[in-house]
This record gives sequence, structure tokens and C-alpha cells, in this order.
Amino acid sequence: MSRPALVRYAGLAGSLLLAVAAWLGGASTPWQPTITPGTIYAGRDGVVLPLAWLFGTVLLIGAWWAGRRHVPAARWAYTTAGLWVVPLLPFLPLGSYDIYSYACQGWQQAAGLDPYAGGVDLLGCPWADAVAPTWRDSPAPYGPVFLLLAAVAAKAGSLTAALAVLRLFAVLGVVLIAACLPVLARRAGVPVERAVWLALACPLVPIHLVSGAHNDAVMVGFMVAGLALAVTRRPLAAGLLLGLAVGVKATAVVVVPFALLMVLPAKKAVAQLIGGVVVTLGAVSLASGRGLGWITGLEGSGVSVQWTSPPTAVGMVFRLFGVDAVPVTRAIGIVALAVTLVVLWWRALTRDPLVHAAYALAATVLLAPVFHPWYAVWALIPLAATVRRETRWLIVPAAVAAALCLPDGYNLALAVKSQGAIAVTALLCYLGIKRYATKNPDPVAAGPGHAGDQLPRRDP
Repeated sequence: MSRPALVRYAGLAGSLLLAVAAWLGGASTPWQPTITPGTIYAGRDGVVLPLAWLFGTVLLIGAWWAGRRHVPAARWAYTTAGLWVVPLLPFLPLGSYDIYSYACQGWQQAAGLDPYAGGVDLLGCPWADAVAPTWRDSPAPYGPVFLLLAAVAAKAGSLTAALAVLRLFAVLGVVLIAACLPVLARRAGVPVERAVWLALACPLVPIHLVSGAHNDAVMVGFMVAGLALAVTRRPLAAGLLLGLAVGVKATAVVVVPFALLMVLPAKKAVAQLIGGVVVTLGAVSLASGRGLGWITGLEGSGVSVQWTSPPTAVGMVFRLFGVDAVPVTRAIGIVALAVTLVVLWWRALTRDPLVHAAYALAATVLLAPVFHPWYAVWALIPLAATVRRETRWLIVPAAVAAALCLPDGYNLALAVKSQGAIAVTALLCYLGIKRYATKNPDPVAAGPGHAGDQLPRRDP
């Protein structure tokens, strides 16, 4: 069997095993106590479920890794990534209960309630028992575009139908990414087949974007489409799509300043792009009937405290010594992010703004107060289309993120809170010291024969 065939079918085997894990232990309704390392060790979850998840994840990640330098063609990469998605489509969501929160927020929106005013415990929902307890009192942290989409899903009638429509939206988001990714890759001088492989064959896509049906798929789809239109100098259409992306998740606003640089020097084009973003957000805010309430809804997104966010990890280390520094380190992270974004934008004035937009999304993922595994796709997709050199540094974090969640959503980071926080903080210190040493090398003493150690000789 050829290497490409081996890669394709090893990954397909992994996807089939993950489908078994989703069938036996995916996020189900009503919500029930979560599968954890402790329940697996105690034998409560049987043998097939944990083994299917373990070997399925390993095979999928291993195939993605093995295939990164042996992609025969873009069509082969598209076909392979599609094959890996198909087995997961009919089964329960993997890695998260968020899709049930989406369904309830859509039901509230469709019923004329305000999802930004409270969670299911306050506003109610016929499917409230499927929402994870952590989020039952949380208002919707998403934009009006996603509320309107979720309302369409909720109007399907039953919870099963609503989940199917939400998954369909996620698949369409991935399809939009697949359609627009080659434009960005060609613009950045990256082989299309490699960009497609890195972005779409990544296990985060079948596990979290498709099976978990996270709305990040829709946001990134609109965002990539907007960037593709910006680099091809269609500013109004780019602005409309970027506005839709921001209307799903506010994170997408990070790329808007870089998109402006892509349509320069025409001032009219800049005005069209900004106008497209503003008009879209205004229109969907009015259409949803919620006005700008979605902006205040963003405040509840920082409930989760996990070491997978570097600023939060540093605060957790201080907490081990009795100092609750998480709010402080998170605030420092936000300030550092703002400074980083400004610096990246300034550099993009004289360099490639598309590449710097990808870096800006990576900085957002790293410095945000909260990190969930599927957030990694924010940066992965544009970086896959713009990074020209070795991609190992991109693949390793994405692979780790893909393996963090057990079938029904338990994050393995919770099992090693202290250890993880210490490890991330130590890594940050190491990288900081290494960078400082690179910029400020120790002076090397010149030997006695070195001209610098000798006084100039005077002629008699």
C-alpha cells in the first residue's frame, strides 16, 4: 500500500473508532455525570468506549502528522479530509455539550426571549436538561448572526432536528473554508495541497467543528471568505462577510484592521470595507431584535479557569501560594494582546498584512483569558494558508488540543490543574529567557592576541 493510501485509511479507521466513541459515550440528553479519567479507571464506562476514543484519536492525529509532507494533490487532501468527517455525522456530539446550549439559545430567540438577559435557568428551554450545569445560568456570549441561525435550527421542532440543523451549519462553515482557503494560499505563496491538508485534515475539524458543531466553524468560514475577498480587492463584499463573522463571534474583529491594509491604497475601498462591516452588524442586530445587547453578553465567557490559557496558568501558579492573581494576570494578558495587535498591524504596513492577520489570531488564542481546544482553529486555518516554512510548531499544539477532550466533553486539563499551570508557566519563563539571551548575547572575551586587548603601538 502506498504511503498516501496508508495515511488516508489509517485516519479513516481513527474516525470510525471515534464514531463508536460518540455512539457509546458522546454528549447525550439529558446531561449526565461526565466521563472522567476516574470513571474510566473505575471501570464505570466499560472497555470499548475509552479504547475507541484513545485509539481513534491516536490514529487520526498520527495520520494527519504522517501526511503533512506527502500530500499528492489538493483534490486528494480534500477527499481524505471529507472521508474522515463522514463517519461522525450521524452520531452524538463529541467533546462538548455546547451544541445543546446553542439549541436552547435558539429556542429563546425564536420564542421572543432575550438570550443575553440570562441562561436557561432564568428564561427556560424545553431542552434545558441537556445543557451542561456550568452554563445553565450563563447568557449567550455570541453575536446576533449566530442567534438568528440558532433560532432557525430551533424552529425545526425537536431537539434532534435542531442538532441536525446546527451540525449542517457547521458543515457549511467548513465547506466555505475549503472553498476560500486556496485563494489565501496562492496569495501567500503556499502550496494549496499543503494548506488544505494542514487546515482541513486536522483532527480538530472532524472532532470539534463537525461532530461538536461549534459555531467557530461558521465564524471562521465567514472570516476566511472575507479575507479571500479582501486580498482579491472586493472590499464591500469582504466587509459584509467579515461583519457576518464578527456577528457570530466577536473574535473575528481582530482581522478587520489587517483587511483594511489589503485593500489599500484606495481610500474608497477602505470606506467600502468599513461600511460593509458596520452595515452588516447594524442590520443583524436590528433583525435579531436584541440591539447591541450581544456586546454585554461577552462578559460571561471568562467563567472557565484553566491552565490552557497562558495568562490564566500564571495566575493559577500564584494561587498555589495563596494569592488569587488570576484576574490580574488575565488583565495583563489582555493588555499584552492589545500591544501585540498594534505592533503586528504597524509591521503589516510595510509587510504582508495577510500573514500578520494570521499572527494576530494566533496571539489572540494565546493571550485570551480562556482557551478551549476548538479555539485553536481560529489561528490554525489562516496560518495553514500563510506559513511557508516548517510547520511542526503549528501541528504539535493543534494535535495536543485535539486530544484534550474525552468523548462527552471532560477536558483532561482539569485532571492536572496544578501540574499544567506550573508547566505552562515554566515554559513561558524558558521562552522569555531564551529570547532575551538571543537578543542580548554575552560578550565573548577576546584572547590576548585579539586586537581589542592591545594598546595601539606608538611609532618612536
